[in-house]
Amino acid sequence: MQTRPTKAIIAAAGFGTRFLPQTKAMPKEMLPIIDKPVIQYIVEDLVEAGVQDIIIVGSANKRSIEDHFDVPNEDLLMNIRAGGPKKQHFIDELMRVSDMANFVYLRQKGPYGNATPLANARHLIGNEPFFYVFADDIIVAQPNVYKQLINQHETHGGSILTCLEVTTDKEYESYGILSGETIGNGTIKMNGIIEKPGREKAPSNFAHVSSFLFQPAVLEYVDKGLSDLKQGQEFYVSDSLVEPMIQDGHEFFGYQVTDSKRYDTGDKLGYLRTVIDFGLAHPDLGDDLRKYLSEKM
Repeated sequence: MQTRPTKAIIAAAGFGTRFLPQTKAMPKEMLPIIDKPVIQYIVEDLVEAGVQDIIIVGSANKRSIEDHFDVPNEDLLMNIRAGGPKKQHFIDELMRVSDMANFVYLRQKGPYGNATPLANARHLIGNEPFFYVFADDIIVAQPNVYKQLINQHETHGGSILTCLEVTTDKEYESYGILSGETIGNGTIKMNGIIEKPGREKAPSNFAHVSSFLFQPAVLEYVDKGLSDLKQGQEFYVSDSLVEPMIQDGHEFFGYQVTDSKRYDTGDKLGYLRTVIDFGLAHPDLGDDLRKYLSEKM
């Protein structure tokens, strides 16, 4: 039995420039999906999968993320209490959010690239497997994506990359595509990863998205990866960590998440699709929204 991860690092330092001017004062991770910010959906799935400690690596303009997962201030509580017992459910929900996990906040520093948040938080992990997650991707799945990764980890060991099946030319040109040996339904034992190869040069239909379940050995490669960077070079997980580890014999697997749909909320159209789909699935809003959209069409 493999050790189950109880810690997760969430990379949340991006500026969200696609959403300016909205993201000048509001982090993109706090954009609302109905009545929750994007990052809360990710946190809730991690907690459901057994994660207890969540390390959020952000930047100077991300204070509202800290406030969101903190205990609500007394002014807000007094305002809600003034509404009487019918508003108690708001207080219960706010307390649930603040009690979901132990939260640690760091400010990102270091070279540009998606491996830098991992480098910033590595001293908080210890010798255990952990999740590394990007904060603007939501994958809706049954069971949830992190539970599925744990199942793969317990079956195969090694580190696991979240994958989706690619089918279109655009997708083959947009994602890192895994190479290796397919060992089961939806699972590939990796021997490499090729960034945006296009359909003709793609070694498989496994596209990496969103998250990793890493063995702690990856932390041993962070310092070497940083020291090997040349002036102005970017620090990426695939190039600086995954590829060298595979070459040294560490096992990596890609897994196509089953019964799933991915939402890229870092893209304007992706964000709109997310809001619409979540709205249609909402028990109180879905029917009215569906009627409204039908009338508009």
